[in-house]
Amino acid sequence: MIRTIRTTLQKTIEFLKSPRGETLRYVIIGGCTTLVDYFSYQMMIAFLHMSVTASNAVSTALAILFAYITNKLVVFFSRTVGLAGLALELARFLASRLFTMVLEFAGVYLLVNILGQDYRLGKAETIVLVVIVNYVLSKLFVFRKDQPQ
Repeated sequence: MIRTIRTTLQKTIEFLKSPRGETLRYVIIGGCTTLVDYFSYQMMIAFLHMSVTASNAVSTALAILFAYITNKLVVFFSRTVGLAGLALELARFLASRLFTMVLEFAGVYLLVNILGQDYRLGKAETIVLVVIVNYVLSKLFVFRKDQPQ
């Protein structure tokens, strides 16, 4: 029984480390990023008595920083050379996240205000789109394997 559990755990870890496990790593890190955003937002309001707007701004910034570091190191195994390479990669990451933030705002506005969908459904549908676009942009634009860093 223990041998079976150990073997299954080893195979799971091997899969997660392999290129085939990239999408699953992305989903796991995305969930962790959401938790960083949500819990830091709640903590700043509850314990630091910050305003909702300030808490949201700081928690979003923390989540984006967490997402960059973990996507770079855990999801895409990106290696950059020098400070200039790191700055360029970070700039591409921030630009892609800014683009998808605009996409999210526009998507929710279109689905809820123009098409009349329920606000929860419109937000959920838009989040799915944003997650997919973030993954594609990260893979093809930010953490490209063939691009000199």
